[in-house]
Amino acid sequence: MNIRIELTYRTPKGTEASFTSDEMRASKALLIAQDLEKSGRLKKISFTDHLENIWSLKELKKHLEEIQTEPHDVKIYFDGGFDLKTKRSGLGCAIYYEQNGKSLRLRKNALVEELDTNNEAEYAAFYFGLQEIELLGVHHLPVTFIGDSQVVINQLNGEWPAYEEQLSNWADRIEAKLEELGIQPEYELISRKKNREADHLASQAMNEIEISSVIELDE
Repeated sequence: MNIRIELTYRTPKGTEASFTSDEMRASKALLIAQDLEKSGRLKKISFTDHLENIWSLKELKKHLEEIQTEPHDVKIYFDGGFDLKTKRSGLGCAIYYEQNGKSLRLRKNALVEELDTNNEAEYAAFYFGLQEIELLGVHHLPVTFIGDSQVVINQLNGEWPAYEEQLSNWADRIEAKLEELGIQPEYELISRKKNREADHLASQAMNEIEISSVIELDE
């Protein structure tokens, strides 16, 4: 979760000033806030998340303690490939998250044969990633979904309408699952070059190379 710090600082002679920080990871904001608190010159402090919810220092500390043992700070890179000749699709997702003080990455792919277009494969890859974080136990947290499909990203964030029935059905299915899990989605459109990891996983699936792994990442 990214948040802004909003604080009022008071000098020893009583001069006060208010400051608002740039967005940063909640864990980093907590460390800064606790350090400022030790100075004895912090008059007031609060934290604002991306939904404009306001947290007190006590609330933020409790929240971070509660989620430490659960997957959090989740980012999903997704990609889907489709072969018109064989009607086979490859789905790939790379999921980055924090848990128990560790940075982890899950890589997974799947081969499916019931889709009809590349856009459907992209939607299916998104849903595939969503299913994987459900298995991880992710719920009631913000999650960033990252992909190179303008259709999927722009339709899910509401910028583009979904006229095709198949794609509209996928969007409805995804939104229902997001609501069920209490996930607050954030969408990020990137270039195909920057999405190579998920693209490679999708290509491997189409070549019948199954990938399923979780590793700890170096800081």
